[in-house]
Amino acid sequence: MAGRVQPLLAGVVTALVGFASSFTVVLAGLRAAGASDAQAASGLLALCLACGLAAAWLGWRHRIPMSVAWSTPGAALLVATGPPPGGWPVAVGAFLVSGVLIVAAGLFPPLGRAVAAIPKPVAGAMLAGVLLPLCTAPVRALVELPLVAGPVVVAWLLLHRFARRWAVPGALVVAVAAIALTASPAGLTGAALVPSVTLTAPAWNASALVGLALPLFLVTMAAQNVPGMAVLVGYGYRPPFGAALRATGLASLLAAPAGGHAVNLAAITAALAASPDAHPDPERRWVASVTAGLGLALLGLGAGVATALVAVAPPILIEAVAGLALLGALATALASAVADPATREAAVVTFVVTASGVTLLGVGGAFWGLVAGCLMLLLFHPRPAPAPAGSNGPAPASAGPDGPASVAADAPASAARGRSTRVS
Repeated sequence: MAGRVQPLLAGVVTALVGFASSFTVVLAGLRAAGASDAQAASGLLALCLACGLAAAWLGWRHRIPMSVAWSTPGAALLVATGPPPGGWPVAVGAFLVSGVLIVAAGLFPPLGRAVAAIPKPVAGAMLAGVLLPLCTAPVRALVELPLVAGPVVVAWLLLHRFARRWAVPGALVVAVAAIALTASPAGLTGAALVPSVTLTAPAWNASALVGLALPLFLVTMAAQNVPGMAVLVGYGYRPPFGAALRATGLASLLAAPAGGHAVNLAAITAALAASPDAHPDPERRWVASVTAGLGLALLGLGAGVATALVAVAPPILIEAVAGLALLGALATALASAVADPATREAAVVTFVVTASGVTLLGVGGAFWGLVAGCLMLLLFHPRPAPAPAGSNGPAPASAGPDGPASVAADAPASAARGRSTRVS
């Protein structure tokens, strides 16, 4: 009996931690992109349902604990970019294009390998620049609202020391209590506590395609899908990268008209369902990911309540909770960006341009940061000439038919000797 209950409990914990840790980031991102409260609640509900269905299908189909989540860095990108020219309908159009690109990466492995081949220092620096504005919010909240933000930060610090996985959910509980004590009940009058799907007809323009759709695709792939695969490989699995991209890309397409920005493999919470804590038998851990998916879909029914609380809260307090949730991701991105001294300057240029928030030709800083970093690498660190035929130099890593080789290359050697699982 204990063996049957353990993966179910692990799945419930994964769903609760995944939802509570970052739904504030999602709501902040959707509202920054121009969504109304009803549209933001619809987007959160659509993301929960799409993530849940994709996780249940992938786990059941492949018997691998393939956890699925929304793109938290993608939501942070929306905050950093702001409303695109044309407003919310253009943002929805960008979500659709990003979903199409994810599906294309699953159908055409060279596209997935091209994204995985973006230099890690540049990708990490771009992600760090996207996350920085939100990660500074806790500091600003302590200055502007010390009596409200102080207990939230203290709760995060204590839980981060003694129960790290519950640090952000615990800080969120303290923030909700603070909102309940300080906010006027009149602010909830007329709020739609039961979420409903609000569809938006998409629109497109060139600046949003380049400045939002493409960076959203790149951030989702580089910061979520590729690391999510690496986590699974690290636990001895051989997950089907192409099938995962096709499923999450299709889920993104289905969620986009309702306001969902992007669905992808989980990177932050992936280990909760894939580690031995979920079940001693690796063949049984897929139950945890399926349970997490179904749990997340059920939690989506609370999207209306979550949005109503966010609507009556001081914006800086919500941003502070979101920033606390992203501090770990920021630390990882910065470490990846500056790890190699040879490419450190290019990474810093990428970070500075992205974090500046500049808009040029209607295109946001994330795209220009990527361009600036790649140009720096080309100018000051050109690729070495290929080794002549017959030399003893190292052979390039080969890619399988279902995904980029870099995922396997980044995993521990012991994982490469893991058992085979069903691969589509």
